[in-house]
Amino acid sequence: MDSRAFVAIGANLGDARATVLRAMDDLDRLPRTRVSARSSLYRSAPVDAGGPDFVNAVVALQTGLDPHALLAELHRLEAGAGRERPYRNAPRTLDLDLLRHGDAVLETPQLSLPHPRLAERAFVLLPLAEIAPEQVTSQQLAQVADQRIERL
Repeated sequence: MDSRAFVAIGANLGDARATVLRAMDDLDRLPRTRVSARSSLYRSAPVDAGGPDFVNAVVALQTGLDPHALLAELHRLEAGAGRERPYRNAPRTLDLDLLRHGDAVLETPQLSLPHPRLAERAFVLLPLAEIAPEQVTSQQLAQVADQRIERL
């Protein structure tokens, strides 16, 4: 049975806008997976990190992949885009975060669901609210209202 999953996409190195758009297309080509909704693109300042502004988006997926298999595919796409992890929160060519996977609640060394920092980031909440308003509360949006973000 397919699950509805949400993936946050971000990039702040190279042609970040093109990278995010390409990632949306690449996600639609994953095995047993289809993109069912795409948010607008947003520009936001790095959070807990340096480097240029990020281009961000969120997509909704219908997927037959289990959470760990989907995470492995996300890591494969990041590696294909030249993602390196020299240190925590380093600037990145592509960042794909699994936010939710159906009703799954997981806490493993590799994966926590829902994403533990989902409600702390305007660059996740605003695009998520755009495509799935039932996933975001007005209280969550109020808590991130001071974070700089603009719709592109």
